[in-house]
Amino acid sequence: MVEKKIMLTGFRPTGKLHLGHLHGNIVNMIKFQNNYDNYFFLVDWHALSTEYHNPGNIKNNLFECAIDLLALGIDPKITHLYRQSDIAEISELTLYLSMITPLSWLERCPTYKEQVKELKSKDISTLGFLSYPVLMAADILIINADIVPVGEDQLPHLELTREIARRFNSFYGDYFKEPKELLSKSTRVVGTDGRKMSKSYGNAIFLSDDFKTIKSKLRQMITDPSRIHISDPGHPEICNVFSFYKIYLNDGIGDIENRCKNGKIGCIKCKDEIAGIIFDSLKDFQEKRKALEADVGYVSNVLKDGKDHVKNVASSTIKIVREKLGIE
Repeated sequence: MVEKKIMLTGFRPTGKLHLGHLHGNIVNMIKFQNNYDNYFFLVDWHALSTEYHNPGNIKNNLFECAIDLLALGIDPKITHLYRQSDIAEISELTLYLSMITPLSWLERCPTYKEQVKELKSKDISTLGFLSYPVLMAADILIINADIVPVGEDQLPHLELTREIARRFNSFYGDYFKEPKELLSKSTRVVGTDGRKMSKSYGNAIFLSDDFKTIKSKLRQMITDPSRIHISDPGHPEICNVFSFYKIYLNDGIGDIENRCKNGKIGCIKCKDEIAGIIFDSLKDFQEKRKALEADVGYVSNVLKDGKDHVKNVASSTIKIVREKLGIE
């Protein structure tokens, strides 16, 4: 019997999930769930890197995120769903990896630079935030993952993980794998303001939003600045709203594109149509979510079972790492 490769991905528990999460990597997680040995976890330590001044919501947000994942179709029978802070071995491995990671590797990370620029309202000039990629590397390497579903913006972090793994192996002998990315169809989902969709930016469409809310949010979006009248020809290639059509429509994408280019559909109607399509796609999820909200004991047990399994794997990894470092 061929041993399955290990797939791992983490979720920052900032509350309920949004379309960026869904199309960034959850779609791939669910699609390939039966093909791998799956480790999906909630990164509450990562959340502390920006929410250290107000950590009170992290626990509740984590639980909301777990409910979303289960409602979307993450199956705990074949997937280990767990909380990052339940696995103390991750923090120990982070310490060991930080000893060999050059500071310049962290400072050059484009995601770090982007976050510093975008989150000006928060003081994130901390060691914890700068070393975020080292913690991410430990998350991945603690179980020696083969595959990591990521969005395009996380590719630099994953490459840094590979560099850290190579550096460790060159010093202490081959042990860690170099994980490969699994990119989704929609690697970067735009938010209502045209930036990457993020709760931090206040531009997210949440999976639990009702139709009225989704329609209202989409109506805020800038479409084609050159269109003054409904009959003016549109340019869907520069329209952020059209990017959602590319995600949700396979058949029929040419029709909406032609209607836009030929001035046969106004921007408001275009936004309302895609709002309906998005909402219809979420109905099944929203029904399952309500059922899980009423069964919190089940969700807690899923996280406990995940913790028990991952602790065994992580303990084995740390034992080997200590031996290679000569401190076991």
